[in-house]
Amino acid sequence: MRLILAAFAYLALAAPALASQCFQLAHLGDARVWNASLDVGEVRIKFVGHSAFRIETDQGNAAVTDFYGDVGPGPLPDAVTMNHAHTSHWTPFPPEGIEHVLKGWGDGVEPNLHEVLVGDMLIRNVPTDIRSWSGNRVEKYGNSIFIFEYEGLCIGHLGHLHHLPTDEHFAMIGRLDIVLTPVDGGYTMPIEDMIEVMRRVKARMIIPMHIFSPSSLERFLAGLSSQYEIEISDADEVVLSAATLPSQPTITVLTPAARDSYLGWDD
Repeated sequence: MRLILAAFAYLALAAPALASQCFQLAHLGDARVWNASLDVGEVRIKFVGHSAFRIETDQGNAAVTDFYGDVGPGPLPDAVTMNHAHTSHWTPFPPEGIEHVLKGWGDGVEPNLHEVLVGDMLIRNVPTDIRSWSGNRVEKYGNSIFIFEYEGLCIGHLGHLHHLPTDEHFAMIGRLDIVLTPVDGGYTMPIEDMIEVMRRVKARMIIPMHIFSPSSLERFLAGLSSQYEIEISDADEVVLSAATLPSQPTITVLTPAARDSYLGWDD
């Protein structure tokens, strides 16, 4: 009941409420609901670098996550999302011509809530907190988990997640088919905590990001190897739809175009 009340509270805050398939089909506890009869379209997820991905739909719309200035190949996206834990996850000067510039942080008192349509792609967010470098200060609503919904496909980007989400957070997130997950092991969360989040989310596909060393990535993969197949790809993108998700839960490690995303350059 607590989760259900939290879910309704989120909808009330996030007006105007648009038709969120992923939220309506949210998993409560271990119960999963899947609507296989949805008409589906393809989505391209291109790893630009660091925590930035370019998400494109077959309608020609695009969004870039944790946008620091690089839109990836192609024209300006319709939307960018940003988080301000570090300047490598946002920019104060987004290019003119981007229709939706979605800041994932609030004013420290109230969250910044988004729910916008880009073509038929719904973008919404679930605010979380961040900590200072010293660790002795917490900024309320300093990060957002952004969720991209398209033709029955639910893609979650965890941003610069600093803490284990609460039950209320998971209720707000709903179902995630693909989760873009930071695996640095320290700048965001310890690897063990991130593995716990993945076990709770139960996404069909995990795409690691925010990779600072092979060792942190290897620890992450090892911790989930009994539940997920591991795929190491030389490509910087995947193309799929709700109907073509892997039949077995899979972690797909992409090679980003910006190779320095592996070296770490958080401010």
